[in-house]
Amino acid sequence: MSILSQCFPPSPSFTEKELPDQTGKVALVTGSASGVGLELAKILYSRNATVYIGARSSSRVQTGFQAIQAAHPSSKGRLEAFVVDLADLESVKRAVDNFLKREEKLHVLVHNAGVMMPPEGSKTTQGYDLMMGTNCLAPFLLTKLLEPILRRTAIAEGAAKKPFKAVRVVFVGSLLTSFGKPRGGVTLTEDGVPSDEYKGMDRYMQTKFGDVFLGAGFAKALGDDGILSVSLHPGLMKTELQRNMPAVASMAIGVVFKSAKYGAYTELYAGFSPKLTGADNGEFFIPWGRKGVIPGHARTSLKSKTEGGTEVADRFFAWCQQETRKYL
Repeated sequence: MSILSQCFPPSPSFTEKELPDQTGKVALVTGSASGVGLELAKILYSRNATVYIGARSSSRVQTGFQAIQAAHPSSKGRLEAFVVDLADLESVKRAVDNFLKREEKLHVLVHNAGVMMPPEGSKTTQGYDLMMGTNCLAPFLLTKLLEPILRRTAIAEGAAKKPFKAVRVVFVGSLLTSFGKPRGGVTLTEDGVPSDEYKGMDRYMQTKFGDVFLGAGFAKALGDDGILSVSLHPGLMKTELQRNMPAVASMAIGVVFKSAKYGAYTELYAGFSPKLTGADNGEFFIPWGRKGVIPGHARTSLKSKTEGGTEVADRFFAWCQQETRKYL
């Protein structure tokens, strides 16, 4: 798909009107106290789902609750708190432990939260680059910790007969292009560590390609259980993600970009559309709910060496595994 097609996509084909009743379904959406995540949570709650609102603090979760309940006061759904600081891997472990005490199923996990271009040198609690830690390491750990309940849910929902329908994991990437840096999506050192040579938008894009690689990696890891794992570019929207951008750029974005609800439609399609099948496992989706194409330089990273690729995606997945092992 061309960049122009992603910047100016056709109308969404899967919205709240097409979403069936979600009574009994459980969804966890990170970063859902505002922006795209909030809009997705509103849609799911309007169709009676149990929605866990992921945010950094209880106060932000409560703000999300109020906005969602005000939008859909007649819903028979349930809202629950998932307080997590994705810049702290210990916090991820605590949040999952609390979740598992309350729920026996998890149908859809949406890694919506992220950070974009914070001040140079920003670090996570464990000392990782803030964007790499928040956008990649924390979502990886969160998925690994939730693997058992995802697998149990798939079995309970009859994944053996209808695979890839009921249980899904969605990683949110960005607008992927065939030009710019880093080439190959993620640059790894000889030791298999993501390079810290990039600054600004290039550093951010390395983490977003990383999310695409994680989507493909978990597709391999969970596919045999009938669990669909995908990644996506939600669309060009005005959200809190641009809060660290210069005022002039932020103003221009506000004029040109769509509202956050459109990005929610992209995530809704990936997480809930019945049209997705096993052929879509590990794929990349674009606004406002269409299959996209990963740029050639990054597709090479997804391939094994016997396929003519570089295996960078597998090596990146292995690095995430190594760095989060102590929290599993």
